[in-house]
Amino acid sequence: MTATTQPTVTTTETPSEKVVPTGYVVGGVIALVVVLALVTWLVIWLANNYASQLEAIRDIFIIMLALSSCGVLLVGILSVIMLVRLINMLEFEIKPILEKTQETIGTVQGTTRFVSQNVVKPTITLTGYAAGLTAGLRTLFGNPKRNLPD
Repeated sequence: MTATTQPTVTTTETPSEKVVPTGYVVGGVIALVVVLALVTWLVIWLANNYASQLEAIRDIFIIMLALSSCGVLLVGILSVIMLVRLINMLEFEIKPILEKTQETIGTVQGTTRFVSQNVVKPTITLTGYAAGLTAGLRTLFGNPKRNLPD
């Protein structure tokens, strides 16, 4: 008899790939259906036995819903006003600042170009000539520091 080896399958699960067991899902669905059935039965029983009290509770909930709708409408209006103010600020305050900044950057670039061509380039050229002259004199006459007597 020959022994055959079966390949082992390993699964690597990361914490975000956890699988909920099927029993939990089925149990949750059954619990949800039972709770909905109980709530439905309670509402029907209350409607049959305590109709006037249930109407008062219904009216209170309608008033609360109307007040919350007014609150949501107020928040929506305030949001639109704040959005309009933001757009105006971007249009009339931030945009001119950006334009002035671009203008200043252009001026700085022009100044840098002018200084580079009229100050730095001649200074570098003059320094190069001086270094060349010094190196030539040193070649012709030697290093003056070494020629001095002690």
